[in-house]
Amino acid sequence: MTNPTAPFQIRALNTDPHTADQLCTLLIQTVANGESVSFMHPLDSDAATAFWAGSLAAASRGERIVLGAWEGSTLIGTVTLLLDFPPNQPHRAEIAKMMTRLGHRGRGVATALLHEAERLAQQQGRTLLVLDTATDGGAAGLYEKMGYTLAGEIPDFALKPYGGLTGTLLYWKRLAGS
Repeated sequence: MTNPTAPFQIRALNTDPHTADQLCTLLIQTVANGESVSFMHPLDSDAATAFWAGSLAAASRGERIVLGAWEGSTLIGTVTLLLDFPPNQPHRAEIAKMMTRLGHRGRGVATALLHEAERLAQQQGRTLLVLDTATDGGAAGLYEKMGYTLAGEIPDFALKPYGGLTGTLLYWKRLAGS
């Protein structure tokens, strides 16, 4: 869904080569900036390509939705809505891999991506969203501003891209109509 007055457009992503290249660039930039998104620095392009190929293949099977925010032909942000859960959790989805290009932060890109992910989750019949974010340098402020509730912190959860451990903060949100 695109807001005609926004300086960028949000849409579900597919496997075309331009999109794949843009996703890889964004992931490598995010990791190089020290952000905890499951990868270590330096992240090579083959590993980034393999990750996004798998993610977009899962999207084509309906297991997730990968959203992108575009400014012209440049991907400036992405978020993934994970939908593939066990039979006893058909009401739940997870927000993952929220990333915004460094030069586009503070312009509402992540907020718009999150709003669209929430809308699509509701469209998919999901009433509960969960997510986690790094204790060090994560997006806790954004999630709290967007109405997510902190469930707790797990210390020493993962390695940061340049080494050293960071905790993770777990959040949840009930969607409207639930």
